[in-house]
Amino acid sequence: MTDQPLNGADTPRGCPVAHGGADVARLYGSEAATDPQGIYERLRKEHGSVAPVLLEGDVPAWLVLGYRDNRRVLDNPRQFSRDARIWRDWREGHIPETHPLIPMIGWRPDCISQDGEPHRRLRGAVTDGLLAASSRGVRRHATFFANKQIDAFADAGHADLVADYAEYLPMLVLTRILGLPMAEGRRLVESCAQVLKGGEGALEHNGRIMQILSELAERKRAEPGSDFATALIEHPAGLDHDEVVSHLRLVLLAAHTTTSNLLARVLQLVLTNAGRLSGLVSGQLTISSVVEEVMWDTPPLSVLPGRFAASDLELGGHHIQEGELLILGLAAGNVDPEVRPDTAVTVQGNHSHLAFSSGPHECPGQSIGQSIIEIGVDVLLHRLPGLRLAVPPEELSSTASTWESRLDSLPVEFSV
Repeated sequence: MTDQPLNGADTPRGCPVAHGGADVARLYGSEAATDPQGIYERLRKEHGSVAPVLLEGDVPAWLVLGYRDNRRVLDNPRQFSRDARIWRDWREGHIPETHPLIPMIGWRPDCISQDGEPHRRLRGAVTDGLLAASSRGVRRHATFFANKQIDAFADAGHADLVADYAEYLPMLVLTRILGLPMAEGRRLVESCAQVLKGGEGALEHNGRIMQILSELAERKRAEPGSDFATALIEHPAGLDHDEVVSHLRLVLLAAHTTTSNLLARVLQLVLTNAGRLSGLVSGQLTISSVVEEVMWDTPPLSVLPGRFAASDLELGGHHIQEGELLILGLAAGNVDPEVRPDTAVTVQGNHSHLAFSSGPHECPGQSIGQSIIEIGVDVLLHRLPGLRLAVPPEELSSTASTWESRLDSLPVEFSV
């Protein structure tokens, strides 16, 4: 998509004046891709802990910037529903089903689109399935695929740890967890990235993901296995086909995109900070403590979609109308000056970051992602002696979408 708003009947209510004028910040486009943190801080100064923004196609939303306001929204589903069917702009026909935001914000028959008892029923199936999967050798799978990825470049003496490693390791592990062939995992990496990126390709790639996972569910009904897909199908909650496929998609997207991004950021910190690297090698630091630091400073999802006001209410000094869309600024909330006045002060041992969300919809698969990252970093450091950054740290760059900021590359050298 371009920076231009939708036209005619597709234009959301009052867009862009729905939020008070044409100068409302856009969370897409060239500035958002290169300086999202600058946008967050400018919005915080201008509007406080909640700010009006425009999403792709100039769809209006409220960005929650404050830590406490984020927690209030995440912890109170009765006030801030996850059910996109109450989204006013969608109900009034301003958001077509073909809009590129639909794969990220639209309603689906999965647990994150539900509240109350429907959420508990579906969430129970997901939690039980992930618990069973995590007990069936996630660390073993991660070790196997980490070594397999490293084998491809170990003799070269150089690599890009984003393109050659972090982008693929989580997905390859997920193929084992979900019950997919390894070759399908490599195809799905691109599609997951495009769904998060948005734009004209988002719907096409979302459709590709759904087709692959629908075929997987059909295979597993005929030939059950020891995998997450089979666990969903056989769960006492009685999920139908659409519910099974939607939850396979949910776990695939959430686990791959967040874990690959987090792994890249952990490796970036380790390779640009001599103290972190020596601490890991000597055993004085644990990988989990480094992961915790990254989740505070560069969480894998910068912005979390989305919540919808269940009634008219006040938040951060702003009047939010029933059915309006709110998106959660996890990265902005983690550096909120009211709870973290000095970001240079260590956060070691503090697990109260927003990176995994909070409340009833908190990420249920965090232990799996943590295991993949711990193994991924550990195997890499042991396999590649003399591992070092191949460029000055200031040359590393990132590209952001509305929802995340991803490291473009991480070129390294090592002894052969």
